[in-house]
Amino acid sequence: MESPPPSPQYVKRTVWTFASASFLHDMGADMIFSIWPMFLTTVLGANMAVVGLIDGLGDAFVSIAQAVSGYLSDRLRKRKPFVWMGYFFGGIAKVGYSLAPTWHWVLPFRILDRSGKMRGAPRDAIVSDLSTVQNRGRHFGILRMMDYSGAMIGIIAAIVLVRFLPIRTIILISAIPSMFAVVLVISIYHEKKPDGTKVFKGIHLTDFSGRLRLYTILNALFVLGSFSYSFLLLSAKSSGFTIGEMPVLYLLYTVVAAILSMFFGKLADRIGRKWVLLFSYGCWIGVTLLFLLIRSPIGVTVAFALYGVHIASLEPVQRALVAELAPKDLVASTLGGFQMVMGFMSFFASFIAGLLWDRFGLPAPFLLSLVLTVFAGFLLLFLKDGKAKKM
Repeated sequence: MESPPPSPQYVKRTVWTFASASFLHDMGADMIFSIWPMFLTTVLGANMAVVGLIDGLGDAFVSIAQAVSGYLSDRLRKRKPFVWMGYFFGGIAKVGYSLAPTWHWVLPFRILDRSGKMRGAPRDAIVSDLSTVQNRGRHFGILRMMDYSGAMIGIIAAIVLVRFLPIRTIILISAIPSMFAVVLVISIYHEKKPDGTKVFKGIHLTDFSGRLRLYTILNALFVLGSFSYSFLLLSAKSSGFTIGEMPVLYLLYTVVAAILSMFFGKLADRIGRKWVLLFSYGCWIGVTLLFLLIRSPIGVTVAFALYGVHIASLEPVQRALVAELAPKDLVASTLGGFQMVMGFMSFFASFIAGLLWDRFGLPAPFLLSLVLTVFAGFLLLFLKDGKAKKM
């Protein structure tokens, strides 16, 4: 006998608990993300290839953590421990960053930090299970809106604190909000016991539809050309922006993403996920063209604003569509597996971008990204995702 559906109050409380935890964690994370490339290059003496290696290695461990946590949470049928432990790992890693004497010492803490992304697939599976096709995009949009709202506060704090405190001290302070996120998830979200109707039988390639495989392949191609934001910030620096102005550019794209994330989530519920995703790819093409053709301060500023539109239209839709294409009893595993593939592609993307930059200059990674994005967008035209039914 199946358990009754969760009450609207339970769904709302759960979604907003995770959204608030994301707000807190991203507040701390983005206190350092906006100054991260400068911390690596200026304070720790890393070159561009090392920046790409560190960012790419972090992305690879994001993929591993999400795949393992997604699989285990489906197998054990428990999600909550993976969520709060993910925030805890992120807090501890920030303490390690603040104490690192050289860039080499950053590596193990970067791995720990990005392993904290183990929270992603189980949390997204909870949200997906509590959602319907009419509100799934909206719920994922709320999560991303709160992510970027917390990021805005963190970036503003960094802009203020960087004038008065050493970067290492700012990084140490950034660990505090992540610990509050741990307390919030543990104390407010109460995981319901499994109802006994679903039995985890393992994962096989035949469990996944052709649509899901096509979707994974085209996203992998896109991500292979979608290097980390560190390269955008360092590109801005090469265009005349100072280190003190870097957090302002980071803030610009974060504000845009925070404002528009819920809008694009709702829009995807109405018109279908594919069309919003195509629009997101188009925005990224615009970003690459601006950095290739118009490297003035105005052009860079517009590029960062457009990057915010790209992120806002990409992330809520991307995960919502994966959840909908996944087998019903393998949602967390599928989300984790998808993120694993994307993470490995991100590793190669950032590492290759760093090598191309060092050898051929700034335009090279942007040209590669442009070609791969156009090809991924062409493949996306063949994906049938369905259109959300109106209530």
